Amino acid sequence: MKTKYTLLYALGLSGLLVSCGDKHKTTSAHKDHHGHEHADHDGHDDHKADDKHDDHHDHDHGEEVTLGSHEIEGIKVDAAQGHGAVEAGKEGHLIVKLPFNDKGETVVRVWIGTADKTLSAPGKGVYAPSHDDYDIHTMAPDPLPADTKWWVEISKPDGTKATGSIPLLKDLSK
Repeated sequence: MKTKYTLLYALGLSGLLVSCGDKHKTTSAHKDHHGHEHADHDGHDDHKADDKHDDHHDHDHGEEVTLGSHEIEGIKVDAAQGHGAVEAGKEGHLIVKLPFNDKGETVVRVWIGTADKTLSAPGKGVYAPSHDDYDIHTMAPDPLPADTKWWVEISKPDGTKATGSIPLLKDLSK
């Protein structure tokens, strides 16, 4: 029964995911608090390795706060958080820079919450060639679990995966 409710919750959240850009067919669009348009995703993970765009740094995502360097199973990643503080039920924004450049062939997925992804909605990174980083938007679960973190899954082209966490900023005023 738990699986049924988890699936239903995940399907409900998938309709709420948003992404910068307009490469995907969507049913609606909205302007965020920064004034640029975001298209609502249809919930499908349909980015391909060659489906890259470089507009995330051309838009104002608000203050991007550096989260520093973190080791994820031997991979040193640099991260920054945009869109302000992470809030329950709201969109979170993470920028991830890897220590190597494979021109976006690596797949980076991110979710907010706990390692087991319970009630979390993973977002897939979009590679920005001019900055050699990945731009990821995802929804925070509501309520936020205790010890909520950014969770990052790095899938290299050779099939190896690394997963680890990065502390998030919940309240930028502290």
